[in-house]
Amino acid sequence: MTDIKKTSTVGRRAVILEKLEKNGQVDVPSLASELKVSEVTIRNDLIRLEQKNMLIRARGGAIKVDRVGIDVALSDKNKQHFEEKKRIGKAAAGLVEEGDTIILDSGSTTVEIARHLGGLQNLTVITNALNVANQMAEHQNANVIMPGGFLRKNSLSLVGGGAEENFKNYFCDKLFLAVDGFSTDFGLSTPNVEEAHLNRVMIGISKQVVVVADSSKFHRRSFAFIAPITEVDVVVTDADVSAEDRKKLENAGIKVIIV
Repeated sequence: MTDIKKTSTVGRRAVILEKLEKNGQVDVPSLASELKVSEVTIRNDLIRLEQKNMLIRARGGAIKVDRVGIDVALSDKNKQHFEEKKRIGKAAAGLVEEGDTIILDSGSTTVEIARHLGGLQNLTVITNALNVANQMAEHQNANVIMPGGFLRKNSLSLVGGGAEENFKNYFCDKLFLAVDGFSTDFGLSTPNVEEAHLNRVMIGISKQVVVVADSSKFHRRSFAFIAPITEVDVVVTDADVSAEDRKKLENAGIKVIIV
C-alpha cells in the first residue's frame, strides 16, 4: 500500500474500512500512528464514515456495521453467547416476584428466564413465543397466556395485527424484552417490522420494562426501530458491556445489572 494512498483522504478512509472488514473494529491511536496523521483527523474520518452508515463510532474508535436486515434463525441464535445468556436469564428471573403478571418476549435469552421460574407458586406469563410457552409448560404453578397471531418461523413467535390487539387486552407488571440491536444513542431495534410493532404494544401495557441483552447486542442497529432507551427501566447484560455504555444508561435513570 503506497504512502500516497494512505495520506489522501479517500485512500485513508479506504484503509479504515479495510481494517474494519478484517478485524471488526479499529481504534483511533493505532490508525493515527499507522496513517501518520493526527488523532483529530482520524476522528473526523470516522465521523464522516458514520454519517454514511459505513461504521459505528464507539469506545475510542469504531466498530463494523452489521447488515441491518439480517434476521438470524432462533436455532442459530441459541448457539451464540450461550453462557452469557444463561447468566442473564437467571439474573432476570430473580426480578420476578410472587403474584406477578409478566410478558416474556420471543428470543433465546427470554427462554433462559423461563427455565428459572419454576420456584414461583403464583405467576402469570403472557408470551408470543412458542419456545417460551413450551418451556413454561413444565412449570405446573404458572398460568400461561398466548395471544395468538401469525407464526414467524425464524423466531418461533406470533406476530401481526391479531397478536397486537390481543395484547392490548392485558396489563402486566414486567416486560422482559430481548432485542437484536441496542444503541444507547438510537435505542432498541429488531430485524422484523411486525416484531417491532408488537414490542411497542408490549411496552405500552407494562409497568416496568426489562431489556435482556448480552454485550454483543450493543452498538448494533437493526432494521426496525422499537423504542428509545427512555422507555427502559432495567437492563440485564454481561460484564463485557463498556463502561461508557453503562454510564450512559445509568445517567438516563436505567438500572444496570451486570452478570
